Amino acid sequence: MTDSGDVLNGLRGLAIERACGHQVGSDRLIAAGLDALLSGVESPSLPLLAGLGRKEEPDAPDLFAKVLEELDLVPDLPTDRDRALWAMARWWAGLIVDGKLDPVAGADLIWWRVAMELGYPEELQEFVNGAVNGEDWNESWDIPLERIKGEIVEAAHAFMAQGAHDIAHSTPG
Repeated sequence: MTDSGDVLNGLRGLAIERACGHQVGSDRLIAAGLDALLSGVESPSLPLLAGLGRKEEPDAPDLFAKVLEELDLVPDLPTDRDRALWAMARWWAGLIVDGKLDPVAGADLIWWRVAMELGYPEELQEFVNGAVNGEDWNESWDIPLERIKGEIVEAAHAFMAQGAHDIAHSTPG
């Protein structure tokens, strides 16, 4: 069984992805609902979401939105696309810091799904560098892969410490 805090964090992550304008398939929404239900999360619409069949998949986005509202996971969810992208970067950085996401994989997500869409802001450059170095790394390098991963984790800590306020002000718009 998955920790309900992790499951709630996953639901919020899907909500952030959707706020960024990224396509999140009904299958992922239903699977997240099932994970939440099995981990003991309770909400009136959650069993309805988790129990959707293939023919009912078009109902998943609306039910997912109800679940988010019932679990109070969206009061501070950004509605502006750029702010949602920054929130997504913070979410992935937090997973890196918590050891729940491989640093190279997380840096790669931040690079391709956030930094690129925001025009490569300076605040995300360490993730881009880490992703490139991590993907290009091979055993002939003088630098061990664990050092690259450690640098990504340090960048994630620094990024999280910078805070949402500072980052939001660096976002054009």
